[in-house]
Amino acid sequence: IRFTSFICYNIYIITKGIKIMSKDHLKEFIGFGIAGNFAHHLDQAGEAADFVNVVVEEENAPKGIFPFYLPNSDTFLGTYPLSSNTLVYPRHDDNLQMEPEVGLICELKYDGTKVIDLVPNYFTAYNDATIRKEGASKISQKKNWAEQTKGISSHIIPIDKFEHGGIMDSYHIASFIKRNGTTHMYGQDSAVITYNYFYEKLKNWIIKKLNEQQDNGPLEDLSSHLKSCDYPTQMIISIGATSYTDFGENNYLKIGDECFVFIYDSNKYSLAEIEQFVKNDEILQKEDISILKQTII
Repeated sequence: IRFTSFICYNIYIITKGIKIMSKDHLKEFIGFGIAGNFAHHLDQAGEAADFVNVVVEEENAPKGIFPFYLPNSDTFLGTYPLSSNTLVYPRHDDNLQMEPEVGLICELKYDGTKVIDLVPNYFTAYNDATIRKEGASKISQKKNWAEQTKGISSHIIPIDKFEHGGIMDSYHIASFIKRNGTTHMYGQDSAVITYNYFYEKLKNWIIKKLNEQQDNGPLEDLSSHLKSCDYPTQMIISIGATSYTDFGENNYLKIGDECFVFIYDSNKYSLAEIEQFVKNDEILQKEDISILKQTII
């Protein structure tokens, strides 16, 4: 287990390397997300057209990085949106979808004002809940509308090494909605290593984008956000949503729904076992699983 400056943010070991975060653990961490890092997700979400003029390095490259939380900002992005148990429904839009993802908790290192390294220390279950609305000029306008509008599990897993052969090789992302007592799979069960960009390639891409991404279409100048936040050394970044099942693609979330995201070790648990946890309301501290459960209010 790597012990870093995170210990000052009240992370407590609970069992077998799984750790639990306090409610306000990430309040000083800058928050970013990655768009288009899983095949078909943007098409299913109806957002592919937003990126038609965004040039990418290669065909399967992610489209870019967006901010969802800027600590101490006086804009709407200064609202702390992360919650581990509730999700506040947008009051003027009814096109809300869950986006099940892996969240990485990282350290940023600088040479002056340039990001020169990124160290992923922990990974966790994450819900990049998003409003599908027309006319938003930036992705960030769909991402943070109040407190408790993003989901992150309080159970985080230390990363031994962010490369092939490390702990993340065997992990999968699974997600479900429980509505009126019925469980529906929401996103496709997906191996973490099937992200378009992952490990060293993803790390290098993120560093490049933090330094070089400009204001362009739905994307924003990230270096200006780093500057406005006084060059933070801690970051949470969600690395892309899975593709949807037919149910997930065709059903927006409703008040009263329960959302579940599991990051689980596929060498130890089957998808059927994970689904049974949801059906039985058996959402406990399980070995080697990061579990996020949110009720929409």
